[in-house]
Amino acid sequence: MDADQIAKMIEEKFSGQVLGTVTHAGQVGVMLKSEMIRDVCRFLHDEPSIRMDHLADLTAVDYSTYPGDTGPRFEVVYNMISTVYGHRIRLKVRVSDDDPRIDTVTSIWQTANWHERETYDLMGIVFNGHPDLRRILLPEDWVGHPLRKEYPLKGY
Repeated sequence: MDADQIAKMIEEKFSGQVLGTVTHAGQVGVMLKSEMIRDVCRFLHDEPSIRMDHLADLTAVDYSTYPGDTGPRFEVVYNMISTVYGHRIRLKVRVSDDDPRIDTVTSIWQTANWHERETYDLMGIVFNGHPDLRRILLPEDWVGHPLRKEYPLKGY
């Protein structure tokens, strides 16, 4: 099964929750409504024909300085792999800058714990329900989130 087929399965199973599918450099990304992330991830993990058993990466992008971008400021990106079948897929979810929150997926993949903490630390995205959401790279008293576009190059 290839990534396009997996994207179609997501669109069929979660009708009306998929905002679009994009292919860039041979990689398929499915854009979702933020409230669906946990359900879609659970489906991709548990569906026997897909078995996305490894969350390879979870990160975020700050689109605040991209000309013409009118969507919510942040995009949380999930890159997952099936070690059983060898296929990959990317999920993308936009969250606003006034309340950058999304549900945790730590109950699906344990590795999400560290990825979500890093994304929280560097971008300020809050993961609802995370078991231990605190800074992982910077000291607890650090001010700001250094990968946000407004963060000064030399710090505050």
